[in-house]
Amino acid sequence: MASYFENGSDALVPDALKGFALAHADLVTLDPGHGFLLARDTAAARRVALVSGGGAGHEPMHAGYVGRGMLDAACPGRVFASPHNRQIYEASLAAARPAGVLHIVKNYTGDRINFGIAAERLAHRGVPCARVLVDDDLASDSGEVATGRRGTGGTVLVEKILGAAADAGAGLDDLQRLGSRLAARCRTLAVASAAHTSPTLGEPAFRLGPDEIEYGVGIHGERARRTAEKGPLGPLVERMTGELLTALAPEPGSTLLTLVNGLGAVTPLELYAVHGELARVLGTHGLAPARCLVGDYATALDMRGFSLTLLVADPSDLAHYDAPVHTAALRW
Repeated sequence: MASYFENGSDALVPDALKGFALAHADLVTLDPGHGFLLARDTAAARRVALVSGGGAGHEPMHAGYVGRGMLDAACPGRVFASPHNRQIYEASLAAARPAGVLHIVKNYTGDRINFGIAAERLAHRGVPCARVLVDDDLASDSGEVATGRRGTGGTVLVEKILGAAADAGAGLDDLQRLGSRLAARCRTLAVASAAHTSPTLGEPAFRLGPDEIEYGVGIHGERARRTAEKGPLGPLVERMTGELLTALAPEPGSTLLTLVNGLGAVTPLELYAVHGELARVLGTHGLAPARCLVGDYATALDMRGFSLTLLVADPSDLAHYDAPVHTAALRW
């Protein structure tokens, strides 16, 4: 039986937020009463604040992306649980700019409900608010999933591009249109050879055999529609990439942003091998990553797995992606 290092199940998230704010005091401030993090420094030209959030357990998402070039505020909920609408409302009020607030929301029922309530409360205060819904998870693109595709690792790429556009002074409607276009051109697929450890039970959330993988696992440990044979890495990445390309249908020579994302317990050694296979497979389709990220960017506690994200970008998106960013988890 595994367990987490904590002062108690209810203390882990607030303790982590305090520690994060201390470690990155040059970047963020913590509102301990409402449980959100606010950027200390954002571009003077920014007219719209960007606010995101979701369950804890996905670190560095969301707190790690607060800062110049990305988010104005982040609202972490409890582990794998939506932040409360009061958190989102107070964070949005604290971050709001003259032209309002854009909520970047991953497509989960709790997130949609609580961000929606916060947006209604902001409207009553006269604060303009719009939403970008990120729904990149290809595995949940099924009529059996009531809310539709889940929001996963693609959120990082969407937030980076939106952050640069906001820094350039884009308005609320323009940012919403841009975010919606990016989300429509972004898909992710994840696999795992072992589940995360449940914080409440101290045991794996599900069990797999030594030669099995969960093909299409969710970042909260949602089981896939099928369990597959593990096999070598090359054919696995070929299959994953093929499904992503079928869904996105990019033209040969398209500008692709790629993310090879660890889900918490996969080594950098393995992730770079995955990236090499991804680049090889893309090359057979007349494609190549224009920009790439490799590492842990949207985790699932200690799940032993990884996800692949492809985003088909325009030249302007690439310029926004390349714009300076300075957060705890992403900077150039």
